[in-house]
Amino acid sequence: MRRANEEIISRDDDAWFDRKMIGILLVTHGGLAEELKAAALTIQPEIEQIVAVSLEWNQVGDEASRRIAKGLKDADSGEGAVILTDMFGGTPTNLTLPFLKRDRVEIVTGVNLPMVLKCAALQKSGKPVVEIAHVAKDRGQRSIYVASDLLADEVVSAAAAEDREVR
Repeated sequence: MRRANEEIISRDDDAWFDRKMIGILLVTHGGLAEELKAAALTIQPEIEQIVAVSLEWNQVGDEASRRIAKGLKDADSGEGAVILTDMFGGTPTNLTLPFLKRDRVEIVTGVNLPMVLKCAALQKSGKPVVEIAHVAKDRGQRSIYVASDLLADEVVSAAAAEDREVR
């Protein structure tokens, strides 16, 4: 016989698998969107509802907007979507702005792989789209480093040790 808390855990587990997902739409210049999607799926093959729309360098206007609209429709199963674009002020971002809908569709610029992976990890979290967008932005920013800043002490120590060996 099950205890009450076991039934709750079981129902919660089932609810997790039955939850609808927040979609992810990548919109970038050139082939970047497809490459980010491919890299994310290589790292996390279980990612669902991720769509890539790469705009050719000369592609603007109605055709590009139609491709973005189709991508958003494919990514969003009814719970909303986060659109990740390459740079604020660029054509991909400018063309996605008409699709921005508070509490339903958010746009985050400056996409990088950690940002995509964070969105994917939160797809079934039940968090609102705007919260996922902010968490993804924060993760993307925190993943940017200047390697020498991180390794400065180690590099200096290694150089000093090497210098002592030479003498």
